[in-house]
Amino acid sequence: MQATATVLVYSDDANIREQVKLAAGRRPAADVPEVRFLECATLPAVLAALDAGGVDVCVLDGETAPVGGMGVCRQIKDEIFHCPPVLLLIGRPQDAWLATWSRAEAAVTLPVDPVEFSEALAALLRARLSVEA
Repeated sequence: MQATATVLVYSDDANIREQVKLAAGRRPAADVPEVRFLECATLPAVLAALDAGGVDVCVLDGETAPVGGMGVCRQIKDEIFHCPPVLLLIGRPQDAWLATWSRAEAAVTLPVDPVEFSEALAALLRARLSVEA
């Protein structure tokens, strides 16, 4: 198992980024590596981080303005070679179909529920790291 996994967190709201970090903790599950968070508040920062490589999972806030996480997800799925899996934060359960449209691998509702979020993040990390192995 690799030593750490990098999780990119995109939101214009510092409180949402903090909720994500607190919900995941240092290790979202015993069978995945510890996580290191890379916080981004703008689309150019997300694109630069993904271009640099090394991101294992993206957590995108669907409520971010002016460019929401759903649009960012769809864009990076089209533009980034071997795009990391995406966990989308959505405002309401009824928006799950939009998460599907954006091609996100998973979606959880806001506010972040620590159990639901850490389970979804751990599943994406397992899938990503097993593909890379």
